[in-house]
Amino acid sequence: MPYPYIDQKPADEAESFVALIELARYLRTPAGCPWDREQDSQKFAIFHMEEGQEMLDAYAEGNDALEEEFGDCLFTLLAMVAAAEEEGRFTLESAMRRSLEKMIRRHDHVFGENKAATADEAVAAWDRVKEEEKG
Repeated sequence: MPYPYIDQKPADEAESFVALIELARYLRTPAGCPWDREQDSQKFAIFHMEEGQEMLDAYAEGNDALEEEFGDCLFTLLAMVAAAEEEGRFTLESAMRRSLEKMIRRHDHVFGENKAATADEAVAAWDRVKEEEKG
């Protein structure tokens, strides 16, 4: 099956995200890229760190590459998850669900009874929940 977004551009943010994860998965298929197929999730995690540094450099330099570097960081994460899915480590859905649950839980100062009025209170509340979770 060919990659569908060569001539058809995504219509919105959600479709753009789907197109990007589908690209990461497609590149690992026999019709895709030999280099991408050779990488495992750990190698993509290393590439992500390198792309993250390039994004930080773009911030420091104040240049127009920031958007591109952000996109590269996002893609390396999606390439990592495509490999991780093949390896049976986790899926994109399971990782997103776990992150969503964690972020809601850690933002008890937003979603719970004790609202934070300042950034310092928010950090203290986050740290308290994190410490409770870690035991």
